[in-house]
Amino acid sequence: MPAKVIVIAGPTASGKTALSVALAKRLDGEVVSADSMQVYRHMDIGTAKPTLAEREGIPHHLLDVADPEENFSVARYVALASAAVDDILARGKVPIIAGGTGLYIDSLMDGRSFAPYPSTGWRERLAQRAETEGMESLLEELREIDPETAARLHINDRKRILRALEVWYETGKTISQHDRETRALPPRYRGCWIGLNFPERQELWRRIDCRVDEMMARGLADEVSDLLDRGVSPDCTAMQAIGYKELTRAVRGEGSLEEAVAEVKLRSRQYAKRQLTWFRRNPSLEWYLWGEQPDIAAACQFATEKAAAAGIG
Repeated sequence: MPAKVIVIAGPTASGKTALSVALAKRLDGEVVSADSMQVYRHMDIGTAKPTLAEREGIPHHLLDVADPEENFSVARYVALASAAVDDILARGKVPIIAGGTGLYIDSLMDGRSFAPYPSTGWRERLAQRAETEGMESLLEELREIDPETAARLHINDRKRILRALEVWYETGKTISQHDRETRALPPRYRGCWIGLNFPERQELWRRIDCRVDEMMARGLADEVSDLLDRGVSPDCTAMQAIGYKELTRAVRGEGSLEEAVAEVKLRSRQYAKRQLTWFRRNPSLEWYLWGEQPDIAAACQFATEKAAAAGIG
């Protein structure tokens, strides 16, 4: 029987941090972050990383585990997060997985493996071949090795072509075979899924706009400048995150701060829509809709009752 955990999911600015902390205090739990940007050090304001005060003494895992220029992946997340969850369970406490990165949450809960991890050098060699031979040569090679995967990929999908070849050369299995075997496995964890949202979309939009304004007031522009001063490349994956990409242009004089803030708000709303689309596909997720004034105690009671029904706590 898979071990039981609680999942607090939802779009950005929906109150996941506050509820996860309140629930952890009530159920003797610890929080495992499921946010693809909060893993990075020195990126605190723009990722809405919970401050020490906001954590209220509750241990939070998977924060600040990578430098901004590292190539952090879902495979690495699953490896680190599953170790954290298993450690929490071994100590008799309740793991509370909280965040808005649906792929990270689903991959962790399913126990999805991402061979190979860590890399043994094939990716670098394949990338070099892509530069010297061109992608058509590598795609043709993939057609011979794994025609099923090759048929799904466009010549311009460099990342997935290299990934498929990397898996073959490092494991001796095609990525198609690996994916089928992974899907056939039972889930690693059984979840009590709680989703947070608002009855009216405009309220979520308002909260997102307010959050961006608060980030600016706390010094997001200075945080971006500091990252650039540290030598972090504006082209690395971490700096493509919402807030950092737009502010980078502004602090480098490539646009006004006002225009950047407006774009951050727009991109954040668009991201929230994508998050909701992802989570709404999950039939196990039970939604809690905030009232006009979010009531953490009421939400915590709702989540506690759902957890108890699932045999947690």
